[in-house]
Amino acid sequence: MTDSFTRILNGAKSALAYMEGNPPEGTVVHVPEDLDVAEIRTRTGLAQPAFAATIGVSLHTLRNWEQKRRRPEGPARVLLAMVEKRPQVVREILGEVA
Repeated sequence: MTDSFTRILNGAKSALAYMEGNPPEGTVVHVPEDLDVAEIRTRTGLAQPAFAATIGVSLHTLRNWEQKRRRPEGPARVLLAMVEKRPQVVREILGEVA
């Protein structure tokens, strides 16, 4: 395995542990108050249906987030914050579903 792959895999494992309520010791997560979901998705290069399927939400939910009718909460906010920092993580870790 390459060093990059190992770091990405370890990050994904840490994120999964965090989402399951067992964050690694010393984990500090900062999630911005407001996320621009449309901008985050655009930076991945995915269309709405593909992005929604890839991150595991309905297209309806994604559209509500993008149009600011609703806000992502909990693990969805953490995932979107990660994707905002590294848009390529969607394809590297989660793969392209649609």
